[in-house]
Amino acid sequence: MENLCADLILFNGKIHTLDQTCLIDSSIRKRAFYSREQCSQDSITCPTAVAIYGRRIRAVGDDRTILAMSGTDTRKIDLENRLVLPGFTDTHFHFYEWALNYDNLDLANLKSFSELQKAIVQRAALLKPGQWIIGQGFNESDWPENRMPHRIDLDIVAPDNPVCIWRCDLHLAVANSMALGLAGIGSFSEPSALASGFSGSSDYVIDRDESGIPTGVLKELAPNMIKRVIPPLSEAHLLKNMEKAIAHAHSLGLTGIHDVRLMGGAEGADALGAWQTLRSSGKLKIRCHVTLPGDMTDHAVALGLRTGFGDDYLRVGHLKFFSDGGMGARTAWVTEKYLDGEFGMPLTPIEDIREAALKADRAGLSCMVHAVGDRACREVIRMFADIENGNRLLNRQSPNGIAHKQESEAVLFPSLHIPHRIEHVQMILPEDLKALSLLENIAVSCQPNNMSIDISMIEQCAGKRGKYAYALKSILETGVPMMLSSDAPVADPNPFAGIYSAVTRKRMDGTPEEGWYPRQALSILEAVKGYTLTPAMATGQGDRLGSISKGKLADMVVLDQDIFKCVPEKIAKTKVDITIFDGNVVYTRHE
Repeated sequence: MENLCADLILFNGKIHTLDQTCLIDSSIRKRAFYSREQCSQDSITCPTAVAIYGRRIRAVGDDRTILAMSGTDTRKIDLENRLVLPGFTDTHFHFYEWALNYDNLDLANLKSFSELQKAIVQRAALLKPGQWIIGQGFNESDWPENRMPHRIDLDIVAPDNPVCIWRCDLHLAVANSMALGLAGIGSFSEPSALASGFSGSSDYVIDRDESGIPTGVLKELAPNMIKRVIPPLSEAHLLKNMEKAIAHAHSLGLTGIHDVRLMGGAEGADALGAWQTLRSSGKLKIRCHVTLPGDMTDHAVALGLRTGFGDDYLRVGHLKFFSDGGMGARTAWVTEKYLDGEFGMPLTPIEDIREAALKADRAGLSCMVHAVGDRACREVIRMFADIENGNRLLNRQSPNGIAHKQESEAVLFPSLHIPHRIEHVQMILPEDLKALSLLENIAVSCQPNNMSIDISMIEQCAGKRGKYAYALKSILETGVPMMLSSDAPVADPNPFAGIYSAVTRKRMDGTPEEGWYPRQALSILEAVKGYTLTPAMATGQGDRLGSISKGKLADMVVLDQDIFKCVPEKIAKTKVDITIFDGNVVYTRHE
């Protein structure tokens, strides 16, 4: 290969490689690949050019050396001194759900309750009576009215259409009377819910007025009763939406995602099947780590699936569990009461998660557990500590790493394992940070851009305890690998919005001026690593992805400004000029 000419050369740029040879070992031992003493790259001079041959990076260096690798068929791109970074990976993205709702109302940028009503009126005018109006992303805590929509509000603006709109955190939805009726939700809805196959657990929260009539506000699993009666997309429509969504991701600089399951959904097998269809048809232009719902644990173990199984485009991801809900719905499990509510709640008994996680761990399947409230984080950390301690004991009993449970059954605890994960870690107390730092086989995925939309809500429901929320710097200082992500469609999937939020601790409008608990701000480099190098290392792909290094897969992005030198407040405005995936230009902004 060394004698062959490059297929693509980028030159006259600033190639911020994040190449650190100390990180090539894909061991999950966090201190072996995430030592800040070894990994600082602030003083490294950036190369100016990179050569790509086929799917891989052939060389990185100065213009003269790299341009010498060109031939008559080599495509050359003059970077004009622009910054190049490794392609970004969003490690917590409800991508399948995003694609399902790609044509629906986007309510994320509405500024008031009245704007919400106007948006629904406009959509209703385009539809026939009886057709569904579905929307997602509203955040009532940032509206001047600061009021939650109710059933009657939606009835007024769309009397002839069933309506269901999801709050930005996806833990709460509001439906109008027609939608509630179609789902069988009424004053005495529980029996019909049970008859329809839904559990009668406290996870199905149907808000009611003093007369027992549903207000339209549905929390946690209750919105699934609405989802069940919404007409499904055809397979062709879904796949087309997924292709459009992938193209949208390219425009944001995303070359990889972890597609994460929602609670109580039945889409686990459907999502994996859709991704496999794209892969087999050659239309999968993004690297996808597909999670499975936790209730599929027994099936996954029986099938012999292992986390990481697959190829460079599609891999089996983690099993997803929920320990609690969300702070916006006041269902996140906390150690002290909300200022305007109770303690939240555990959505799945921690012992049930422990049993499934232990079974998965011994089968080579890694788990991710949603934990938002400080009580949930504490319980999940303790659970993973128990699993690690149990594994150490079993491994000490067997020098070869094999512990015999029965004569016919053996369990292998490999030295290299894709780590388990804790998702969100949205509120965590100092004593639990210490416990987190002691875990070896764990990574976390945090969502800085969610912070920018949650500030008002957290101050309303938690007050001064907000200082324990989105403690990104403190989490990073534990030494645990911290990946960054969007939780889209909960928040904007644009990585630069996430980097901006992590670095400035501000809303998108620049408030508060001094930043919200600025002690927890990350450096720009730390934030960039959270979207590039750390996801690669924490999924056992550090030898293939995460940096612009010779021999690695050629995923990279060209930016319109140098985010390391611009005013931090301008980072969110960064545009991706070019996205390269698998050695091919898949997005150019000016074309």
